[in-house]
Amino acid sequence: MTKDTMQIVREQDVVPFRNRVRELSVKIGMSLVNQTKLITAASELVRNMLKYANGGKVMLETVSKNAQAGIRLTFQDEGPGIADVQQAMRDGFSTGKSLGLGLPGAKRLVNEFDIKSTLGAGTTVTIIHWKHGR
Repeated sequence: MTKDTMQIVREQDVVPFRNRVRELSVKIGMSLVNQTKLITAASELVRNMLKYANGGKVMLETVSKNAQAGIRLTFQDEGPGIADVQQAMRDGFSTGKSLGLGLPGAKRLVNEFDIKSTLGAGTTVTIIHWKHGR
């Protein structure tokens, strides 16, 4: 099991992070389609972290369940938090000047998605994509 933590504090941290996600997904034998889904979701979440919380950290782990390998990414920031998580998870909702596809779009791309947010304390998003995920 691989476990790694990367600090994401500026735009230049995004490419090495994406490369590390790709390395792990190749290592467990994930298909190109599933790699693309995971990397797209991860990119969206890491950009949100930079945009709304001035960065944070991401824990990258290889995991397994019922003999299936997967990758779990945990995004943690100490930003302002999300006032209404349910609203933030709706398509088209955005507090920034974006399309509002970030959180719900990322959720659709991965097999498991969990978000916890506390106003004034930050947000933690955990995603898992399985090797043979949809």
